[in-house]
Amino acid sequence: MQLSVIILNYNVRFFLEQCVFSVQKALENIEGEIIVVDNNSSDDSCAMMKEKFSNVKLIENTENLGFPKGNNIGVAEAKGEYICILNPDTVVAEDTFIKILSFCHTELVEVSKSNLGIIGCKLIDGTGNFLPESKRGVPTPWVAFTKIFGLYKLFPNSNGFNKYYAQNIAENQSGKVDVLVGAFMVMKRSLYLEVGGFDENCFMYSDDIDLSFMIKKLGKQNYYFADTTVIHYKGESTIRDGLYMKRFREAMQFFYKKHFKKSVFFDVMMKMGAFVFSLIKKISKKRYKI
Repeated sequence: MQLSVIILNYNVRFFLEQCVFSVQKALENIEGEIIVVDNNSSDDSCAMMKEKFSNVKLIENTENLGFPKGNNIGVAEAKGEYICILNPDTVVAEDTFIKILSFCHTELVEVSKSNLGIIGCKLIDGTGNFLPESKRGVPTPWVAFTKIFGLYKLFPNSNGFNKYYAQNIAENQSGKVDVLVGAFMVMKRSLYLEVGGFDENCFMYSDDIDLSFMIKKLGKQNYYFADTTVIHYKGESTIRDGLYMKRFREAMQFFYKKHFKKSVFFDVMMKMGAFVFSLIKKISKKRYKI
């Protein structure tokens, strides 16, 4: 079997239906399978799957096991040479998998087949806007700092500030990158298993970064493939509030502790950032009351 598509779902029945339908269309000329792992949804996601996609393998977890473990469960059941980790709030193009698999079997000048790690593609939101998280760099403390405070927007052409979203590569330009987003990842199943899959101890926002980096540490090269597009409805919808700052800081500190060392610089900067966000919020509330 060529490809196993793993879709981890939690309470997004409407998006899931669209996603599975698009994947079925994209697999029509490919020997592949779809595995939907449901993390104990309280909506009728599972009932919908049984009614409309009875030929799709459905794994019903009895509790919400999180993103890393949920995907690991799905991959454990996969039979394909390649796997695709896919968010349920996505729609793939009919030629997405054909193009990606063709690319995987093509010898390139800049990265050989034997050296290929994770392949990602161009993600757009529901209105057609490019999502910059489609391609990223390793979030060292400085790189993460430039991201959280928006410095990458102010200096998009500067090597010192544009690494988080790998802005040295244009959205329509394929090329080598460090980190790819967990909404769409294609790789050999054997490679995924070699690094142990997603680290089940990972915090939110760090699981795909960690997997990308683990594969790079094996000497593999991750690649952004711009010749096919996937719609990702959620995209960058997370509100940049104090809770986001806290989760982002925890995720980065987990990553630094695992692969490097805990960053005092980043921790101090994030605490300062949380204070600034809180202050701005208070000022905004006072102005609103006036």
